[in-house]
Amino acid sequence: MKIRSITATEVIVPANPGAINSSGLSRPLHRLPVAGRVGWSVQFDELPKCILRMQLEDGTVGLGECYRGHDWATIEAVSTVLLNRRFEEIALQSLPIGACREYDGFECAIWDCFARVHGLRVVDLLGGALRTEVKIGAWSGHRESREVGSLCEEFARKGYDCVKFKCDLQDDVVGWCREIADRAPGLKVILDPNERWKTPAETRERIDALREIGNILCLEDPIPRWMLDEYRRLRQFSPIPIVLHVSLPYLQEGQRVSDAVLALKQSAVDGFNFNAGLAKFQCLDHVAVAAGLPCWHGSEVDLGILEAMYLHSCAAAQSCVWPSDIFGRLIRSHDLLKKPLEISPPYASLPEGPGLGVELDEESLKRYQIQERWFKLGQ
Repeated sequence: MKIRSITATEVIVPANPGAINSSGLSRPLHRLPVAGRVGWSVQFDELPKCILRMQLEDGTVGLGECYRGHDWATIEAVSTVLLNRRFEEIALQSLPIGACREYDGFECAIWDCFARVHGLRVVDLLGGALRTEVKIGAWSGHRESREVGSLCEEFARKGYDCVKFKCDLQDDVVGWCREIADRAPGLKVILDPNERWKTPAETRERIDALREIGNILCLEDPIPRWMLDEYRRLRQFSPIPIVLHVSLPYLQEGQRVSDAVLALKQSAVDGFNFNAGLAKFQCLDHVAVAAGLPCWHGSEVDLGILEAMYLHSCAAAQSCVWPSDIFGRLIRSHDLLKKPLEISPPYASLPEGPGLGVELDEESLKRYQIQERWFKLGQ
């Protein structure tokens, strides 16, 4: 049985008003260069995403979603390769696709197809569910200090017990955390500078004040990732857990599974944020389990198909106990699913049914569609 066709639909789904940053702050959050523009110059919801529908010769359809900023030439080339392969001969853990940001979107569609054909859930292909509810957290970009208290009160009212903030040296993170401790005292905070606190000295200055407040769950990528020896010293400096983000889709930065191993060898981290497709996330989970450390699943503020994939990965991952970044519907105006993921903060439920357990909302797909391309056998 071969893959009969692949339909690739490009969409732009905007964020809800005010859901990213304070209205007066122009702080783009896409960290990778785009079409010659430097990193941190494009807001993530301005970039298109690609929804994949893969149909087998028996009519089975699997769904995939690529990370933002896909490349059409790569989509076409990968589709051409897959259409000429017998589906049952494709090894799920090592697809006949070279390294690219589009890999995980195609992997998602292939695994969804395979699970549906065999009457299984994607989580069953990962060894089965260890949990049916996955811990999740709230999320925000950069904020004016005056907004943080009311924002976090609302998160707490909805049931969240953790919030993650993007931040840099311009942000008053100490003031934020004091306000959160006063207005939402049960809420823990993850601060994610994305390496933009730049130096150990700047980081220690903030840690000194933050540890007294006492509501920091962890600090993610405070300084450049190559400074692993300084990560180790930050761990020694305070009890605030230090986390490394290992994001395999960041091909331009050369991130890889061995980054987690190197961090462990240098005693540099207390846990991880892992971003990867199904097979590689399980590999990273095994690394964390062997080290006895926790992780959570990262994201690129995605739509519903990728978030469903994340839930299957998290449900099968022993180390995935910290709040994962599954909050797309909180930020985006739609997730493109006929039935939204079941989220009751601070948990999201593993979808039921075969494959990913989700269906596309075709009307919403058309509403946000920019263009669509088809790849078929015999073209």
